[in-house]
Amino acid sequence: MNLSKLFEMQSELDKHIEEEHPSQEGEDRLAKKILALQVELGELANEWQGFKFWKSNPSPRFEAEEECYKCEGNGTYFCWNYEPGVHKCVQCDECEGEGNIHKQPLLEEYVDCLHFILSIGLELNASDLFANEVNFNIGSRTKKSDVLNSFKNVYKEIQYIANGEYSSYILLLSEFTTLGDALSFTEEQIEQAYLQKNEVNHQRQESGY
Repeated sequence: MNLSKLFEMQSELDKHIEEEHPSQEGEDRLAKKILALQVELGELANEWQGFKFWKSNPSPRFEAEEECYKCEGNGTYFCWNYEPGVHKCVQCDECEGEGNIHKQPLLEEYVDCLHFILSIGLELNASDLFANEVNFNIGSRTKKSDVLNSFKNVYKEIQYIANGEYSSYILLLSEFTTLGDALSFTEEQIEQAYLQKNEVNHQRQESGY
């Protein structure tokens, strides 16, 4: 992955968030980002499901159809026109009238984690290490890693950083890309999903999220 490009995009998003939600005096935003990453990693594991030994078929949720949040599954919603007190039903532009939205839960949670990992790297000035487009290649490993073990390793490196051992950041990135490879994601899938979610995150800031 071209991490230098992703760091640049994350930097712009972080600036946008800072404009809308300025850091407060005494606020430990790095600690909040680390906790947010741990939460998102848990959500990623929940979509993977491989640890759920109590289920008969704990398969990863690569694809899913979910009720559209905008029209609540109706496919249409009320839109007030220029005549006061008059409304009409219009096709939902989010789901294009289908009522459901096709999603990729596992990949979406992975890139949510990636957003926070990049943001933490910016806090630690680690992005300078990737000025020459140093990449962590996904899909080039000769043997896929065990997913459960990869999750454990990512959590371990996050905890090291939480304890102030910031030199573990490179290992965090390495273990996280190993996890992506173990989950069978390609670099193209990850980068495209990151671009899409990054745009959504900017839109959320514009809308007062």
